[in-house]
Amino acid sequence: MSHNNVSRKSERAKIILKRLNQYYPEVTSPLNHRDPFTLLVAVLLSAQCTDKKVNEVTPALLAAGPDPAAMASLDETTITNHIRQLGLAKTKAKHLRRLAELLMKNHAGTVPQSLKELEALPGVGHKTASVVMAQAFGVPTFPVDTHIHRLAQRWDLSDGSTVINTEKDLKQLFPREHWNRLHLQIIFYGREFCTARGCDGRVCPLCRELFPKRRKPVVTRKA
Repeated sequence: MSHNNVSRKSERAKIILKRLNQYYPEVTSPLNHRDPFTLLVAVLLSAQCTDKKVNEVTPALLAAGPDPAAMASLDETTITNHIRQLGLAKTKAKHLRRLAELLMKNHAGTVPQSLKELEALPGVGHKTASVVMAQAFGVPTFPVDTHIHRLAQRWDLSDGSTVINTEKDLKQLFPREHWNRLHLQIIFYGREFCTARGCDGRVCPLCRELFPKRRKPVVTRKA
């Protein structure tokens, strides 16, 4: 990558950071939770589901299984019945019960504070683990969801070849102290302004500001 290209990316990153701080000066997790365990449950359930739908089902589920010990005591059918509205309900129920059992067995009923240990839990991939590290424990990470993966390509911050590369590119472009906040800001912007169908790289305010001479739509790779 040429020096000029890196410089242009850095300048765009500065503009993006400034604008997103103006649009979203205050950010909180869109998933309702009260502690690391309930956040872990909510993030696991959010795969291929909207946050709104997850927030609708978690109150009853977490009333029945508010902590790892209680969740582990529930059978899979009971858990499935609580989350039936969500996609992959049976698989998620299986993962939740086993996850709770392993938290009791290996972690004294607490959520571990390391990516490696989180990723070893059933149903917990890198993105889910990164979200928990960022939002539950305040550790700087940059979880990449579909919105972030799409916008990173539209804003020419990453080529979209893989989610891992997108995360790496964004971490290089933005200061570490902004990662956790920026992760949410980009998601909110992607939902409100730069949606999958509502913007093609030439429509939303930031795309127009960053690329005023862009004439062709940006074809993005899915996460």
